[in-house]
Amino acid sequence: MAPKLAFMASDGPNAQTALAELCERYGNVPPAEADVIVALGGDGFMLQTLHGTQELDVPVYGMNRGTVGFLMNEFSVERLEERLGDAELEVINPLKMRATTRDGGIVEKLAINEVSMLRAGPQAAKIAISVDGRRRLAELVCDGALIATPAGSTAYNYSAHGPILPIGADVLALTAIAAFRPRRWRGALLPKAASVRFDVLEPDKRPVMADADSRTAGVVTSVEVTSASDIRHKVLFDPGHGLEERLIREQFV
Repeated sequence: MAPKLAFMASDGPNAQTALAELCERYGNVPPAEADVIVALGGDGFMLQTLHGTQELDVPVYGMNRGTVGFLMNEFSVERLEERLGDAELEVINPLKMRATTRDGGIVEKLAINEVSMLRAGPQAAKIAISVDGRRRLAELVCDGALIATPAGSTAYNYSAHGPILPIGADVLALTAIAAFRPRRWRGALLPKAASVRFDVLEPDKRPVMADADSRTAGVVTSVEVTSASDIRHKVLFDPGHGLEERLIREQFV
């Protein structure tokens, strides 16, 4: 029996054209009724789709119709049902961000790729970092810092010179963004189960904003980050092109 497919597409013209072609060929059902959700766009839309369907126990198969496609498979209208039958499953646990804003509010968001702290003014940020309740770095002077999952380690983390992590590794990458002091601090690898806290020093003079997968919490005074092991994002990849292979390949280019 053919799988029931739900197609979701970004607003880009290439994605919208693909949506029309695929719906005509394979039909289209609501995501809650689907066996597989097919996301058409780039990595940003893939993240949006995963966040938007996380309450559904339905795998997501991405096809690249955007500009970046690390989480996506190659686009083709042909043989989709066969490709889905052969696809390999990867399970991703997101990060949970709990941020305290400058006015004392609490903002909670999930991040599949990374939670980032970024300076929000002309001066460098000053951030203290604690791991599992123990202060590990009293003052990091920087443009920001981030925590990345293995799935997100080739995104913002990699551009900030952080390490690429194997998808099955139970570790997180803590990476500084343009660190000034300590000048040679390159970040740290932390256990997946670690609880990390960022405290903004001199928040009025040196404001810092927090993002979870580019979804902002605004200007904050502190941020706590933990792994949300109870949330499982199921992502499908064509054989030989899964995240494990992509993460290895990325380190030899």
